[in-house]
Amino acid sequence: MTARVLVVEDDENLRVALRDNLEDEGFVVEAVATVAAALAARGPFALVVLDVMLPDGDGYGLCARLRAAGDRTPVLMLTARSLEDDVVRGLDAGADDYLVKPFRLRELLARVRALLRRGAGAPAAAKTLRLGDFRIDPDARRVTDAVGREVVLTRTELEVLLFFVRHANVALERDRILDAVWGAEVMVDPRTIDNFVLALKKKLGWTEAAPFRFRAVRGVGYRLEVD
Repeated sequence: MTARVLVVEDDENLRVALRDNLEDEGFVVEAVATVAAALAARGPFALVVLDVMLPDGDGYGLCARLRAAGDRTPVLMLTARSLEDDVVRGLDAGADDYLVKPFRLRELLARVRALLRRGAGAPAAAKTLRLGDFRIDPDARRVTDAVGREVVLTRTELEVLLFFVRHANVALERDRILDAVWGAEVMVDPRTIDNFVLALKKKLGWTEAAPFRFRAVRGVGYRLEVD
């Protein structure tokens, strides 16, 4: 079945270019310019390509609204802002990935394909994993805390967490994490991992008292240390 993609971009030239190039790749595309039009679009969609700055709101608010409504459609956020706080804000809102403008078309298409593979791929056959008081069910794609409350993670956040947990107490190079989660064909800034680690710590409510920690390894990447 052909994947349907929703493009939300107010710049007409870029919106048309995104629509045409995604259609050339075989996707069915609906392209809109506003938050209101995006909310009115008739899904379901396999992916949303979402600009941050929109005339009647912003991509952060729209993404958060979709997540609050239980919509888990992968979101690739487009932003002209490259500051860490802006990137983390997008991840906190529920975006699965982000791309800073101006971007290369080949990179955007590679990220689109990677997100769609991640969403459509078969669940990993694995037993429930533990991280401190958290239970991680790879098959159900679900993380719960000590009292059974769900910790809502994006697809990408969950993939990053799973990779860390499955390689606990091992120093992991940023490139190794990127290749495992995004795929070798996707060009991603290695510092992207820093933002996802920050987002995971926040969503897991991490404190110094926790029985695990994401330790930065100088010149390498990160090590998830588990007591």
